[in-house]
Amino acid sequence: MAKQSSVENPKSKTKKKTSKSSVNVLHGVSPYVISKGEEYMNEKQQEHFKLILKAWRLELMEEVDRTVSHMKDEAANFPDPSDRATQEEEFSLELRTRDRERKLIKKIDKTLIRIEEDDYGFCDQCGIDIGVRRLEARPTAELCVDCKTLDEIREKQITGG
Repeated sequence: MAKQSSVENPKSKTKKKTSKSSVNVLHGVSPYVISKGEEYMNEKQQEHFKLILKAWRLELMEEVDRTVSHMKDEAANFPDPSDRATQEEEFSLELRTRDRERKLIKKIDKTLIRIEEDDYGFCDQCGIDIGVRRLEARPTAELCVDCKTLDEIREKQITGG
């Protein structure tokens, strides 16, 4: 929803309307606008989430490409052991991040398959709707908020964290 405010132009002494957009764009895709009486996870919603997931996947793949080229360009055999250690640590952090992103890409691919199989948007544990807003916040979500909360509580009890 856009907020409007009035701004006075000092030269002409007139008020001009300005618009501040408060829309959160996820991976270049605007939030889905639900129509009244619209069926949950209809074709339009599925296409919306496919678009988000594919854009997210593309961003991650581009980041992988940037990392590879960065590591090739920056790889140097520094004579100073401290410089060498710093570079190795930076590369190690980057590779760990890319490994996490690689796992996320697999999860995105799995989610895209779920959309194709009409199994997307429903909780794996209880079967209820996960909800459009939750899916926009985490497009790869497989559990509704309640089941995820219970899962986290169980995990804390087991690990003592």
